[in-house]
Amino acid sequence: MEFYTIDIRSWTASFRYPNLISGIQPTLEVPPISTVLGLINAAAGKYLAHKELTIGYYFEFQGKELDLETIYMMDTTKGKPNNAAKSNVIKREFLFDNFLRIYTPDETIANYLKNPYFPLVLGRMNDLATVESAYIGKKDLGQITNADKIRGQVIPFENNFLPGAIQALPKYFSDTIPRRNIGTEAYSVINFKNNVQSGLRAYRDTVNKKEVDIYMHELTFN
Repeated sequence: MEFYTIDIRSWTASFRYPNLISGIQPTLEVPPISTVLGLINAAAGKYLAHKELTIGYYFEFQGKELDLETIYMMDTTKGKPNNAAKSNVIKREFLFDNFLRIYTPDETIANYLKNPYFPLVLGRMNDLATVESAYIGKKDLGQITNADKIRGQVIPFENNFLPGAIQALPKYFSDTIPRRNIGTEAYSVINFKNNVQSGLRAYRDTVNKKEVDIYMHELTFN
């Protein structure tokens, strides 16, 4: 099957664990689907109201460290922010020298990523990312049954039960205020250093001299 592939790099990245708002802030070792869809929205310059979407991706990094970060905790008056703020120092994990490859059969999405409208970030606003335009292209990938090179991805846990860090992650967010999680479910977060065997159907690619079986997420949104 043919896919457009888009390669993105960043010096730093941080993908927060949902519902952790105090203490040490660890990072997921693979971005959630919602982060990748947020990248596409930023590239498009608008919120994309998907009905159905086929998307796959692979992520790797060269190091993980802990940094100190100053945050400012805002107070509210009658539900509105006021000028009272307290500073605090927290420990936050971050990933260094990151690579993300996105797979899509949709030429429109590929074109958005060729010429992003807004800056792209891998996680937080200071995790600026760059599209390597020389590597944007269409590839014909062979289908693999019982994929045995699953790595650097998130895979739905239900009915697959693959090893990895198990996290409940949203697929998308609404464009309302406040934002609403869409399609939250449990995923296996599989580090790129692992090499997981499965009964999944996937598509084999060679990424940075490694064979990787890419799982394609078939997403539907109400």
